Amino acid sequence: MTTTSDERPYWDAKLETQSRADWDALKLSLLQKHVAHAYAGSPAYRAAFDAAKVSPDQIKSLDDIRRFPFIDKRTLRDRQLAVPPFGDLVAVPERDIVYISASSGSTGVPTASPFTQSDFDGWIDYEARQFWSSGMRPSDRYVHSLNFSLFIGGPCVLGAQKLGALTIHAGTIPSDRLLQILRQFQATVIWTTPSYAWYLGETAIKEGYDLRKDLAVRRIFVAGEPGGSIPETRGRIEQLWGASVYDYYGLSDIFGSCAGMCEQKEGLHWAEDHILVEVIDPDSGEPVKPGDRGEMVLTTLQKTARPMIRFRTGDIVSFNPEPCRCGRTAIRLNGVHGRRDDMLIIKGVNLFPSDVEAVARQDHELTGEYRLVVDRINHLDRLTVEVEHIHGYNGETHTLADRFERKLKAITGVSAAVSVLKPDTLPRATHKAKRVEDRRSGVWS
Repeated sequence: MTTTSDERPYWDAKLETQSRADWDALKLSLLQKHVAHAYAGSPAYRAAFDAAKVSPDQIKSLDDIRRFPFIDKRTLRDRQLAVPPFGDLVAVPERDIVYISASSGSTGVPTASPFTQSDFDGWIDYEARQFWSSGMRPSDRYVHSLNFSLFIGGPCVLGAQKLGALTIHAGTIPSDRLLQILRQFQATVIWTTPSYAWYLGETAIKEGYDLRKDLAVRRIFVAGEPGGSIPETRGRIEQLWGASVYDYYGLSDIFGSCAGMCEQKEGLHWAEDHILVEVIDPDSGEPVKPGDRGEMVLTTLQKTARPMIRFRTGDIVSFNPEPCRCGRTAIRLNGVHGRRDDMLIIKGVNLFPSDVEAVARQDHELTGEYRLVVDRINHLDRLTVEVEHIHGYNGETHTLADRFERKLKAITGVSAAVSVLKPDTLPRATHKAKRVEDRRSGVWS
């Protein structure tokens, strides 16, 4: 940074607009040092690399990372249990660790994500860079309404402070109090999940707020669910609030938000100087073609406390390698299409909840809420999609159901029964929404 002017388009112009060749050279230099650091400092990595007969000096190009073994969430849990409390993937002495976050434990034992001071500072500077790209400026009043209890998204608020915005560390307080804060301080930016942004807007209207007149929210950052990168969902939230919605992506095992939308909203700019990305076929482990969907594999480039070398995220994604109209040249995440562990296979067709969401949010005679219910009857899978009609709808529900079924079949190739429910029937999520109810457990026993 060379200036603090609110008018400058970039947080770090030289870095953000450099050529692809310069990006690759930077990443290779960081990768070589980082893998060497992991090998020297982590007993677990040293043993895994030796067993695979690979060594840091074999990295001569970015593609050479493919020589190295994968790790995944189970690896993190197992190594942490084997060498508590942080595990032997950690590559620095404990005295160098200044902060840890922890996963929710929803998929097993909560895993700690440790940071040195340098790791933490680099992360927060990236958050400031990302906020700037989404249009936040020092004149903004920012409400951070993400969970602070060990959650990796909590400290991201410090990026807004570094940028110079007035920040309010709200956390996950009750909706009525959050709305009071938004009105009292006339906050201009808020960060939450897509489901909660929708829920909060609906709640505000029910409580008599005029979202455009009583509140000053003009930007909403969302993360934690695919909805922010689904144009139909983003559009519905924007229409509800009269505000601009920007999608962010992060994961607890590396750091808060690793990618975010600029004001062009044509994908999420990736933190390429912090994290190397591979997109692979989930079954073969081989790379897919640029732009194709595959499982995202991440390798940290600067996080020294616990390097992550070829971490399989389970997220099914695609990337756009072309420069953005905003002038930034980092690769762009097209959004998370789903996860391997919430992907449904219906009569041989892969289906993610986000595919259904795109259909649910297109139809303005539906509330946009939905749930997928999967049964197995006579050894055959049956998918039912539950949706809701809006308040004041006076037509036939079978008309809505037939229309939804046709659209879903046309877009996904999947046939489903569609059940149209009354408004407010489906549960509203205050944070991450649970969209799938799979009733097939134990059918074959």
